[in-house]
Amino acid sequence: MSKQVGHSQKNQLRLVAWEVTRSCNLNCIHCRAASGRGPYAGELDTNKSIEILNEISSIGSPIVILTGGEPLLRGDIFDLAKHGTAKGLRMVMATNGSLLTPEIIRKIKSSGIKRVSVSIDGADKGQHDQFRMVDGAFEKSLSGVRQLQEAGVEFQINTTVTRHNFHNISDILGLSVSLGAVAHHLFLLVPTGRAREMKDQEIGAAEYEQLLHWFYQMRDKVPLHLKATCAPHYYRILRQEASSKGEKVTIETYGLDAMTRGCLGGTSFCFISYDGIVQPCGYLELNCGDLKQSTFSTIWHGSEKFGQLREFSAYKGKCGRCEYIRVCGGCRARAFEATGDFLAEEPLCAYEPLSKRSDNE
Repeated sequence: MSKQVGHSQKNQLRLVAWEVTRSCNLNCIHCRAASGRGPYAGELDTNKSIEILNEISSIGSPIVILTGGEPLLRGDIFDLAKHGTAKGLRMVMATNGSLLTPEIIRKIKSSGIKRVSVSIDGADKGQHDQFRMVDGAFEKSLSGVRQLQEAGVEFQINTTVTRHNFHNISDILGLSVSLGAVAHHLFLLVPTGRAREMKDQEIGAAEYEQLLHWFYQMRDKVPLHLKATCAPHYYRILRQEASSKGEKVTIETYGLDAMTRGCLGGTSFCFISYDGIVQPCGYLELNCGDLKQSTFSTIWHGSEKFGQLREFSAYKGKCGRCEYIRVCGGCRARAFEATGDFLAEEPLCAYEPLSKRSDNE
């Protein structure tokens, strides 16, 4: 089937995160999913999931992240991965790593999954297991990572940053390097959903700036790719740092970091919940369409909320007047949690825009 044409390339679909199941074997309090093996009412069956993959492939060739919960608890996960691969989608998987075995990894490879991300949220057993709320989770995840490396499967380490581990991020980065990861992605805690219980674990605006400036400085000092997620300020900081060195941010000098932006929700990324609800991201629980009632293409191109997110002139507060709006955008989920308005200004930004016009102009 040919890809649809005629829609703006600036809102080209690049990334889909799909919560293929809410079932999980851990109980991490920052996660939108709930612990337990399910089944959960309304979880999309194999036939409907195949249909959705077909719809996604009809409008582009994005990366599709099979996530959860724990995606390895879904019995047909490798059938879905194989089908997505056959449709030309880049299939990847986000797992806690504790269920990986040589047999599972053989299935990962044969299904066409290109990369596996494993979450490591502490520099040692005590720190990680406390965050994951399961004793032994750290050692199981490290065992899974080592098996991926031995099997030649590309993997990255994901870390959710909180006050719990803020001062140990350098150690976790060092661990990622020693494990042979190809990338380390930092996720700045977004205290929504179940993670509201962790509101007091969210780092402050000044610490946010400090961390992201440090992360920029590390990009040429470690042999892996660094990416900040749920941390849109990084793409402003990247340009500020580059400017201070007299550099331009181009794909030749900064690779894919020059082509992406901060908050991608609704602009080039979306999230599909376990029961088929399409959202801007997993933390911004806005119902932008139901795949049980509509097609993916109709929702992606026609959602009113997605349209609002793509109209940067509608953003409010200092985000609306910021010269970095197109490369940052502020975290829409944090804005919504703080104010009830997903177009409001990002509450954890220390930067003051150059424009001094009134917020009401």
